[in-house]
Amino acid sequence: MERMGINEDLHFYAGKTVLVTGHTGFKGSWLCQILLKAGASVTGYALGPPTSPSLFALCGLQNCLHDVRGDVRDFAHLSQTLRACRPDIVFHLAAQPLVRESYAFPRETYETNVMGTVNLLEGIRALERPPLSVLNVTTDKVYDNREWVWGYREDERLQGFDPYSNSKSCSELVTQTYRDCFFAPLAVPISTARAGNVIGGGDFSKDRILPDCIRAAQKNQPILVRHPDSVRPYQHVLDPLFAYLRIARLQAEDPSLAGSYNVGPDDSGCVTTGKLAESFCRAWGEGAAWESRPEEGPHEANFLRLDCSKIRAALGWRPRWDIYTAVEKTVQWSKACLVRGEDPAAYMEQQIEEFITT
Repeated sequence: MERMGINEDLHFYAGKTVLVTGHTGFKGSWLCQILLKAGASVTGYALGPPTSPSLFALCGLQNCLHDVRGDVRDFAHLSQTLRACRPDIVFHLAAQPLVRESYAFPRETYETNVMGTVNLLEGIRALERPPLSVLNVTTDKVYDNREWVWGYREDERLQGFDPYSNSKSCSELVTQTYRDCFFAPLAVPISTARAGNVIGGGDFSKDRILPDCIRAAQKNQPILVRHPDSVRPYQHVLDPLFAYLRIARLQAEDPSLAGSYNVGPDDSGCVTTGKLAESFCRAWGEGAAWESRPEEGPHEANFLRLDCSKIRAALGWRPRWDIYTAVEKTVQWSKACLVRGEDPAAYMEQQIEEFITT
């Protein structure tokens, strides 16, 4: 992703009205910060922050945008927000995002991830002035995972195994149907972005490897890794977010680009969880160490890799930070904001600027 392309992406959003669902979450908070930096008018629609502490609250984002608290399962309220906002661009991030949580609450997971998508698209379809561009953010786990060593392409079978992954597969199919049946006649381009396994400062989620590493290191405790040999396409949160910005911009300019896009790192970013934990320990220092602690739990895929040649060829997107830089930036943010007490919003802004200019 060339520097000039990033600048064009940011310039596109200046003065635009943007709706972000799921804005109080980890990725949503980073996305809102970028959009505000670009000069967009941002409305967020979501439940309260899913963790305490939360990046959203630490950065005071509720004071910087139109903060609407609501549930995507509430069609009437979501539709009202869409009519009031009249967005130029819509980013749909609201979801139940945790695999283990989906085993405990499958019905709620499907209601949020499937009917939440239906409700949003129905609300958009009813608008008198439809948006210029819509992007539904799903996950890299939407595929029927055969544990292949090569990357999955966008035309592979959609059949996530667990309730979370499967609900996101359903969300993909819903989006495809609305695009073909309803949005194409309205000339509203809509795409899906399949990304996952993001890391970065300000993620306080449970059952995620880097947040678990940070919590253990802060307490001077060993980091317990459940599946050290599992391979995932890890990437810094800013890489997929700038891919989302690129997709939404270019499909607004050329609706023929609307479709589904894998968003992932180079092959060097597909590492085992143990290797990621080892990289974290080196970056954190202070005697941080990890150990394997297998435990019984619900099924999780052992190997996952994406083929991202489509977004590279069609949209000119490339990841900018390799896995080691991604870990280092996550540690830098965490030590600055959680250990030394520096301003989270300012440090977030600093890292966005570093990403744009390096």
